[in-house]
Amino acid sequence: MIQARSLSLILGGAALLLAADPDWKTKTVADWSEADAHQVLENSPWAKVVVAGIARRRSEDELREGGQMGQPNGVGYDGVEDRKRPLKEVIGNPLVPGKPLPSGAPTIRLLVRWESALPVRVAELKAHEPPPPVLSEDGYLIAVYGVPASFAKGDPTSLGKPLKESAALKREGKKDVLPSRVEVFELENNVVVAYLFPPSAEIGKKDDVVEFSALIGRLQVSQHFLVEAMQFQGKLEL
Repeated sequence: MIQARSLSLILGGAALLLAADPDWKTKTVADWSEADAHQVLENSPWAKVVVAGIARRRSEDELREGGQMGQPNGVGYDGVEDRKRPLKEVIGNPLVPGKPLPSGAPTIRLLVRWESALPVRVAELKAHEPPPPVLSEDGYLIAVYGVPASFAKGDPTSLGKPLKESAALKREGKKDVLPSRVEVFELENNVVVAYLFPPSAEIGKKDDVVEFSALIGRLQVSQHFLVEAMQFQGKLEL
């Protein structure tokens, strides 16, 4: 649940966000450059780079107690120890410094993006960047890019099924919304996890802040989005 103090800090930052309009916001869509499109896709009200925490590996005794033998592998497990590989190298994001994280910091950078938002879809066309090939787009679609994995081949829905129960959209004073579908796709250098949340969630301006939270293997992801800032051409776009 979003704490009151955290909410006030987040909303306080909204004034700064709205005060300095980026180039893409002051132009018509027809005038967007490829650089404008990349800014929408990588650093905008609909797209945020997050620093995900890495849960510690469970001991062999803990695994046996849980009925498992050996360390789990797959999406969110393979490759997460390689913390020195910057997101810029993984997905070509020019807004993230290509510097390694401190060696003692158990973290990794990921990109969280609202794929169902109209400005994101337009920006993907402008930047010639195809969206995740999900089976359905009926709802709120959020994708997490940059997940390291040495093996993620197979049926996208089967790969995403273990991640379905550990993700949610959270709002102050409302019940958490769980995804109706999760799909995993292998890209050239990393993996994208796509979460589809039902339209019945009915996210609106009165929600103020929406928090996306997910556990992807050992990766702990959490990002707040300011609903007021997620307007495009006078309409809320999620």
